[in-house]
Amino acid sequence: MVIEKIADAFFPTRYGNFRIYAFANGVGEEHLALLRCTDCDHKSASLPVRIHSRCLTGDALTSIRCDCRSQLEKSMRYIEKAGCGLIIYLNQEGRGIGLGNKIKAYSLQDQGLDTAQANLKLGFKVDERDFSIAADILKYFGISKIDLLTNNPDKVSQLEHYGISVIRRIPLSIRPTKYNKKYLETKKTKFGHLI
Repeated sequence: MVIEKIADAFFPTRYGNFRIYAFANGVGEEHLALLRCTDCDHKSASLPVRIHSRCLTGDALTSIRCDCRSQLEKSMRYIEKAGCGLIIYLNQEGRGIGLGNKIKAYSLQDQGLDTAQANLKLGFKVDERDFSIAADILKYFGISKIDLLTNNPDKVSQLEHYGISVIRRIPLSIRPTKYNKKYLETKKTKFGHLI
């Protein structure tokens, strides 16, 4: 997949100052990267990286049906403390099934299905995400070695397949709530997440 940088700008956040980059992937999708790089050589050192799939319901609307916002905020705090790092924010809502289908999956979950079962019932794979875009964004910055903030071993294997060396996996431990306990259990048992 070929990506093209659209623009970049200074981007102050409550977790520190970043530089934000917008990328297009050639099929009408746009993705973001937030680079924090003040105290490191990000081209030769192993850089802390979070690859985060967009979750409008969690990230922006503060849903606690999932742990997405908590993982994003924890990653931003980690990168701020480290003084360097990269957040790649991929336009892959609902494990890649899109926002409308994600709400349909919520409805099926309300009827007793888990996340994987709901996606399958809607005619999708349990996870439609493709992390080749993230690998292309890393290569744009000249980054080939990373410390990946994730609980998802599929991200590690996909990135390594696309030529990125994951030196270390940094787990993101999130305290479950009564609303996301089943979701987190499904991530562990059916998606193989290391939580």
